[in-house]
Amino acid sequence: MARILVADDSTAHINMVSEILKKHQHDIIVANDGLQACQLAISEQPDLIIMDVVMPNLNGFQATRKITHNPETGNIPIIMLTAKEQEADKVWALRQGARGYVAKPPDEKELMELINSLIPS
Repeated sequence: MARILVADDSTAHINMVSEILKKHQHDIIVANDGLQACQLAISEQPDLIIMDVVMPNLNGFQATRKITHNPETGNIPIIMLTAKEQEADKVWALRQGARGYVAKPPDEKELMELINSLIPS
């Protein structure tokens, strides 16, 4: 069981992802924008972050860069979960420090395999 921060400004998407994660016995922390995700990454030290791209305050690319470049949070793996499916977006996300990139809506099996590969057992 891991503590996973889900950062998304859409309640529907948070609920969808949370349902999948809870089904696999993970604890959920929720951030509604990129700035809150950065703050919660420091205060909560989650095992993994699932980050949307299009959010207010800081977008997911900016928040990912901020989290991965901070010594306090740089070891937390981040998966981008977004409707932006362009190859350039994926490349940019990985350059910001994301360790995975999944299109919305996520395939449960694909998402869980990625999460399991990134969380130390």
